[in-house]
Parts: sequence; C-alpha cells; structure tokens
Amino acid sequence: MTKTAVKQAKILLVEDDEDDYILTRGHLDDLTALDSQLTWVKSSAEGLQKLTEGHFDVCLLDYQLDADTGLSLLKKAINAGVSTPIIMLTGQPDKQLDLQALEYGAADFLVKSELSEARFARAIRYALSRREYELERINRLQLETDSRSKDRFLAHLSHELRTPLSSILGYTELLLESDSALEARPELNIILNNGKHLLSLLNDVLDLSKITANKLELRPEIIALRHLLIDIYTLLNVTAIDNGLQFDVTALTALPDTIIADGTRLRQVLINLIYNAIKFTDAGSIKVEVWLQQQVEQQMLFFRITDTGVGIPAKRLKDIFVPFMQIEDMFTRKKGGAGLGLAISAELIQHMGGSIDVTSEEGKGSIFTFSINPGDLTDVNLSQFNAELTYSEPQETGEKLQLTGEVLIVDDLADLRKLAGHWVSATGATVSYARNGAEAIERVKAKLASQSHYNLILMDLHMPVVDGKQATTDIRKLGYRQPIVALTATMAKGIHQQLSDIGFTELLYKPVTKKQLYSVLKRYLVAAEPEVALTPIANIGVELQFLVVEDDIEAAQLLQLLLESLGVKVTLAHSAAQCLQILAQHDHFDRILLDMGLPDSSGWQLVQRIEQSDADNVIVIISGQNVEESDAKPAIVQQSLLKPVTKHMLSNLVKGCYE
Repeated sequence: MTKTAVKQAKILLVEDDEDDYILTRGHLDDLTALDSQLTWVKSSAEGLQKLTEGHFDVCLLDYQLDADTGLSLLKKAINAGVSTPIIMLTGQPDKQLDLQALEYGAADFLVKSELSEARFARAIRYALSRREYELERINRLQLETDSRSKDRFLAHLSHELRTPLSSILGYTELLLESDSALEARPELNIILNNGKHLLSLLNDVLDLSKITANKLELRPEIIALRHLLIDIYTLLNVTAIDNGLQFDVTALTALPDTIIADGTRLRQVLINLIYNAIKFTDAGSIKVEVWLQQQVEQQMLFFRITDTGVGIPAKRLKDIFVPFMQIEDMFTRKKGGAGLGLAISAELIQHMGGSIDVTSEEGKGSIFTFSINPGDLTDVNLSQFNAELTYSEPQETGEKLQLTGEVLIVDDLADLRKLAGHWVSATGATVSYARNGAEAIERVKAKLASQSHYNLILMDLHMPVVDGKQATTDIRKLGYRQPIVALTATMAKGIHQQLSDIGFTELLYKPVTKKQLYSVLKRYLVAAEPEVALTPIANIGVELQFLVVEDDIEAAQLLQLLLESLGVKVTLAHSAAQCLQILAQHDHFDRILLDMGLPDSSGWQLVQRIEQSDADNVIVIISGQNVEESDAKPAIVQQSLLKPVTKHMLSNLVKGCYE
C-alpha cells in the first residue's frame, strides 16, 4: 500500500467505557488503509459540543452513555444541523434500535461483539463517502447561493449606476440644446460621449454576468444575410472613414439568402470585432470576408476580420478571450475598455454553435476568424454577394434643407432607425419610429383615425413579426395614399416592378446615403418657410399631464426638465405613499412614470394599488434593469423604459399620447 493510497480521517468517539475505547482504538489501528486521528470524549454533552464544531469526518457513538442514550445525542446533533456521519455502536443486537437509529439519521449501526475488521472498515468507508458527498452538496448549495447573491448585486448595481448616468447624460443633452453654454460645447460633448461609453461598459458587465450564470438566452430567427452585412457596413463605414481607413466587405463563396441565428447577438459580435479592428488600426484597411464551408455534417458560416493595425504580442494571444484581460499597450495608447468585448464575443459565438480564433503579428495587424451554425440550409437559395455595390459616402454639398411634415421610419435595427432619424430631423421634419411592420400598421391606423397621416413612410423590407411588403399591403388597404419608400439590400431582377405592384412609391438601396435620403425627402415633403419656428410637440393638442414617481430627487428633477421642454406639465412624487396621496387628490394623469426602486414599497406592489384605485391609469415603468415582459402583467403597465432615460425616448412617449 503506497502512502498516497492511505485515507486520512478525523474521527470522534463518544464512549463512556475506557475498555470499549481501547477496543475501538485497536480496530482503527488494524485498518491499514486508514490514517485516523481519534478524539475521545466520555459524555453526551461533550460529544454534542465537538460535533457542532464540525471538525470531524466520522463520529462513532455509543448507544449507552450513563444516564443518557446515544439516540438522544443523535437526535440533538441532527436537529442542530450537524452533517458529520454518525455510526451508532451498541453492546447487544436490537433490530428495533437499529431501525430507530437509521430513522433518526445515523449512517450505520454496529454491534460491538460482532465487529470484524472487514465490517468496521466497510462502515468507516461508507461514512467517509457519505461525508464527502455531503460536503460536495453543501459546497454546491453555497455556490448557488453565491451566484444568486451575485445576480442580485449586479441587478442592484445596474440600477444604482443607471440612475446617476441618467442625470449625467440628460443634463448634458439639455445644456447642448440650450444657448447658455455655447463656449463649453466641446467639453460637454466629451462628457456626453464618455457617459455613453460608461453605459456600454455597464451593458458589457451585465452581459458577461448572464453568460457566466448560464442565463443567456439566444433568440434564433430567420435573418436575411445580405441585409445584415450591408447594415453592418453602413454603421461602421463612417467610423472607418473618420479614421482614414479603407473598409470592405466581400464574400468568398455564394452565401445563403437567409440563415437561422440570433440576429441581435450576431450583429453584436461583428460590430465588436470590426470596431476593435478600427480602433487599433492607425493606417491601412479593415477587410471583412464571409464564406460558407462544409464541416463534417454541417455547413458553417465563416467570418474573417483582417486589419493592418498594431497587432497583439504573441505571449498575450492566449489571454485575449479571458474576461477583464487587455493587450499590453492598451493603456499607453489610451484606447480604453474593460477587456470584456472579446470575452463576450467568444461566449456568444460558442452559444451560436461556432468557435473563434486569432492570429496576429505585432506591428503588422491581426486576423480574427469565427464561425457560426447557420441552421439547415438544405432548401435555402445560395447567391453571390453583390461585390459591385459602391460603398462610398458622397461629399457634403453644403445644402441645408428646411422641410415640414412627419416621416415614419420603420426598421427593426435601432442603430439604423437612429441614423435615418437623425438625418430627417436635421431638415426640421418630425420623425416617428416603428420597430416592425406590425407597429407601423398600428401607427398608421391611429393616425388615420385621428383624421391625420404621415407625409412619408420609409419602410425596411426585412423585419420580424410583419415584414415590409406585408405591412405596406395592409397599410394601403387602410386607405393610406401618401408615398412609401422601400429600403432594401436586395438587387434582384424585377424588384422595382414587384414592389410597385405591392404599393411602394419608390426604392432606396442600402446602404442609404445622406444624399440619397435627402433627394427623397425633397420630393415628398414641403419646404419650410425660414422664418416660421417649429411647433413644439405638446402644442398640437391639450396639454399633457404626467406624474413622475422617483425617489432620487436629481433624477426626478431631470425627468421634469426634459418633459417640460416637450410641453408636458409634470407633478413629482418621491415615494409610494406620496404617489397614492397625489392620485387621490388628482382627477387624471395622461401617464404615470414609475421608478421600480422606491423606499417604502416595491414597484409591482404600487402598480397593483394604483390599478385597484383606478384601472384607467397608464403606467410607464422606469427601471435600472430590464423588466421582463412576463412581469408586466397588469394591463395598466403599457411600456417600460430602461435607464438612462433620454429626451428622445421621452419625445416618443409624448408622441404616443397623441396617437
């Protein structure tokens, strides 16, 4: 028997007879496979004290202890939460006593007169195995408890960080829009950009926490691959141009028209890797190559991002996908970041059934290659990615458009909605948004019901829920006669006629440039008189009244300022009690903006009390963490806003009150 095979155990013997102690000690010494450290106590009280200290692997407990019994000690130990396995020892065989001891929680029951080395060894070995299992169970429960505590902490941290970020971003935007701080605009823009950067870091931390807790859920959907690639290009080409870099997206093989994947997460990975390439490249180019390749029994979709940047030191390549690790020169280059992006990307790729690899040479650039499972492509058409698309942003003409009218932008990608909305808003026209065709149909229906209409609809074709073609068909059936312009990455033969037959007025190919968009706006919107000021949103009807329930005074005041700048009358409440008191004295509020973290009540409890008092109220939840749809069961909860709440978000909320 080698020394490494000897089992070590701390054993407690509770025995009031010295002769039996000597016999037990002898049995233990005979067990050559066990290196035991025996502690002997003579009374039930001492035994319980030692057991509750929790330092023993096994307890040998005599049944008869003076005036007390071992069963009594066994029961007390189990009730006290002692996890040490207890083996009951008795002088005479007794089936009833045996069953009772096991029922109370004993690991085994041994008769001293019938004890052999083999029987004793088996009982000790079983008890030690039980002890190890119990320790593993306790450790597992502790880890689960720690994980739940971490999740609660991160949720709380998210709320606590988003609240001050709301003030930082909100007040900065207000100052930038006012004339009171013209000289400080460069500094204010720095504050705004860094505040947004902090928000992106917070989102990264929460993403990573979901991944490590195995709580990240992908939402596979049918994705138009060409549409996705061109959208990615549109978003990042401007950044590449600003940095003096050439940016290209090419396909090495025919690509499937559609794939099955989580579109949001795939875009997140691509944007992360491409943006990193741009960030760490001072001169040269960024090239994205896409191809389809057979891997054993599954076709995999590959992406390769090549840059001519600073490269990564060879000794650090193994660390770059580890959370919170950053390449060596990041601090000296002042590029920033928490070192989470690559770790999150690697985990997301793994969840999408693929893998990621990197090769790099310091001073010459890096190549990141990753794959994903695109789903079953058996019946999916493969086509060439049109490499003839010209990705060039036209030079600014210096033309300053001044237009009136309202444009509805329909696109499932928030970044593209925001970009198009920014260009339209710059002309003075009013912008509304819809995330899919179903929302667009409802918005048009509401407009027509109020004897009004949008002057122009910009409609993306590829969207979830209801796509652009079906939405346009349904909108035309409602009686909408104004122009609808299709936005698409598809350049199929006969597409113009097909879309015209559905009801589209004309077609814009993605990536849509500012010049192309302005050309469309000039055709369908009315030129504004230069001297006429734009009408504030709230002046189109009766003054809106909002109740803001927020315990953070600065955050409440910021919401009040932002809403008042939109023409809304605001009443503030800083607790649940104050909210209910105001509601009891007030006839009606158009919206109740409710923070979920109040000092005197949980948000959902307050929602229930408001609903019980007046079910006609409309509540908008404001929270520092995502509110699950399943949680928002009460009918009066119609919307949720994630902090930081911006003026743009509130503007959409106000517009919704008039529709």
